[in-house]
Amino acid sequence: MRNRMLLVLRLTAALCLAIESAKAAGRDLEGPTLRRVVVRHDLATRLTHWINTLALSLLLMSGLQIFNAHPALYRGDTGYDTSRGVFEIGTDTLSDGASTGWLRVGSHRWITTGFLGVSRREGEEQLQAFPGWLTIPSWRDLAAGRRWHFFFAWVLVFNGLVYIIAGLTTGHLRTLLPTRQQLTTQSLLRTTWDHLRLRFPHDERALDYNILQKLSYLAVIFILVPIMLLTGWSMSPGLDSFAPWLPSIFGGRQGARLVHFVTANLLVLFVLIHLFAVVAAGLWNELRSMITGRFVIRDGD
Repeated sequence: MRNRMLLVLRLTAALCLAIESAKAAGRDLEGPTLRRVVVRHDLATRLTHWINTLALSLLLMSGLQIFNAHPALYRGDTGYDTSRGVFEIGTDTLSDGASTGWLRVGSHRWITTGFLGVSRREGEEQLQAFPGWLTIPSWRDLAAGRRWHFFFAWVLVFNGLVYIIAGLTTGHLRTLLPTRQQLTTQSLLRTTWDHLRLRFPHDERALDYNILQKLSYLAVIFILVPIMLLTGWSMSPGLDSFAPWLPSIFGGRQGARLVHFVTANLLVLFVLIHLFAVVAAGLWNELRSMITGRFVIRDGD
């Protein structure tokens, strides 16, 4: 009886090992059949993507350096008018000599000590709107911040032109145009629901942009970035000499500054959502496709 039980246990263990080995072998055999490596992004798309990433990052950090010189936003063409102020970061000195930072949006105000208004760096308090680790340079230097900002603004412009020209030549831009089927309510709702559940395709469908990707990319390329450039142009007296009518489109230089700031934050929001989606869809596979162009699809999914 004992020998029979041992035999059954051995057979059961062997069967379990055989099943696991078959599964592993099946996964290995799926390599040539269910897993395929394709070229997802061409060289021009990859290069312009990473140059844009660098340019936008440094534009943001140098822009915060410029903003720190006067950390308040107004409506209209006149600054320093609290009745027209819509956003402000400031610092108060308390009776005991301590400093407190605050953020005001409209009539609402929040204490932000430790990050906005008052932060700490190397054990010392920094009394400035955004902390030094978020700005370029990390110390107060408006002139240097402006030089960084203008240089990478032109980098963004020329790189964007290369992207548009290459996209028209290779047909990449056509892949961003939504199809009639994608623009249906059912398609929009289904794609949105899949994104909320973090369900992303890994088969052939992953090679095509979904409707949310297409709409967001088109909005960034043809709406947000142009508005950023036009409002930046509106704030520059030197560039305004070529188009003196431009600031009036945004209600004056202060209005352009407000729109510029809001648009920059929308771009930051887009980048954060984009990064989250990349991680959820498969970080290494997505990152590799934007570095080497190679992307692995699983036809069985």
